[in-house]
Amino acid sequence: MNVQLPEGRHQFARAAGAKALGSGWLASVYARGFHHLLDRIDAGLDEGAIEARLPDGSRRVLGGRGAGPTAEVDLRSWTALLRLARSGSVGWYDAWVRGEWRSSDPVPLFDLFMRNRAGLGNSGRASGVFRALVKLQHWLRRNSRAGARRNIEFHYDLGNDFYALWLDASMTYSSALFAEPIAAVESLEKAQARKIETLLGRLGLKRGDSLIEIGSGWGGLAEAAARDHGASVTGITLSPSQKLYAEQRLAAAGLDGRVRFELVDYRDATGQYDALASVEMVEAVGQEYWEDYLAAIHRLLKPGGRAAIQYILIADDIFEGYAASADFIQTYIFPGGMLLSESRFRAIAERLGLEWRDRESFGLDYAETLRRWRQNFDAAVTDGRLPSEFDEHFVNLWRYYLMYCEGGFRGQGIDVAQVTLVKPR
Repeated sequence: MNVQLPEGRHQFARAAGAKALGSGWLASVYARGFHHLLDRIDAGLDEGAIEARLPDGSRRVLGGRGAGPTAEVDLRSWTALLRLARSGSVGWYDAWVRGEWRSSDPVPLFDLFMRNRAGLGNSGRASGVFRALVKLQHWLRRNSRAGARRNIEFHYDLGNDFYALWLDASMTYSSALFAEPIAAVESLEKAQARKIETLLGRLGLKRGDSLIEIGSGWGGLAEAAARDHGASVTGITLSPSQKLYAEQRLAAAGLDGRVRFELVDYRDATGQYDALASVEMVEAVGQEYWEDYLAAIHRLLKPGGRAAIQYILIADDIFEGYAASADFIQTYIFPGGMLLSESRFRAIAERLGLEWRDRESFGLDYAETLRRWRQNFDAAVTDGRLPSEFDEHFVNLWRYYLMYCEGGFRGQGIDVAQVTLVKPR
């Protein structure tokens, strides 16, 4: 496929892991070794199954010994397994781009790899030189002050028109919170409003209280805090396009007198506030800056102040392997990103004097949120509503991203949670 990525967006997607990892004829010579890799995957699948069609036309079932989803995979080239063995999730995506494997629905496959993470071990992780290279690339995009601004603009400044096509009307780009049981009759917009109200409810806001939001997005939470709770809100962001949208939104709602937005790094924010909110921003911080982030929360809160945080975490049993390399998301979608190890993050918070209270998780709600985003995204593509600068390669990348994340949440190796942090008086 000869396509061109939009200028300034996702150029590195072809470079990282895209080097030839062995031609098809060479990979075929090592078919026996690939069967050994399939044996290891088979042995590691304690839950669910993979029904695979192999390059030689034969079929094989991997797993099938315990309850769980069934994934169908058409493995069209042994090279796909070579890429998986050498470069993990990055290589598996590269193989998808090249048509070396296909599936009518990849979500169950991503679910299985996460659900069976203990048995599979490092089967889906980069190894050797490639691991060192992607880790170096990830380090070069770390979230220093300059790096954080570049990384945020890379992802969020794809354009407000782009995100408006597949987010709900509130322009909320984080997990919704659905009523239980999750049902199709509840709109995504209603579930997002519940999430925002649940988070704000943790803060005990009174009319006139001051609130700072770290990572203010397109202004949905700030609008609800000012409109429904009478708060005076300061939102900080590193995305110029988000700031412009949020300012116009709050002006249209007649709330611009109570809300202001600033282009400022959380490390440079000043003042003290009654409350603080931050929704799925800490994943863009990076492990080496977790203490800076939590120290900023402590500094910005008045004594007795409360912070409500929504964050994405990865299971502690795979965190070290995850942190030792860079996965598909970090390589292609969120440069500089890092999911939380909750135990490590909590330990830092408590060491800095923040009390950790009322933690609640809702990972399957995120899986449903991602499924609905993908439905909206696919509808926009089908209807020809996607801005013309986004080519076929970009469309396939983002569809894969949404499926990959959904599978991870369904497999419960990643989760989303809210917690309240309290600064003692």
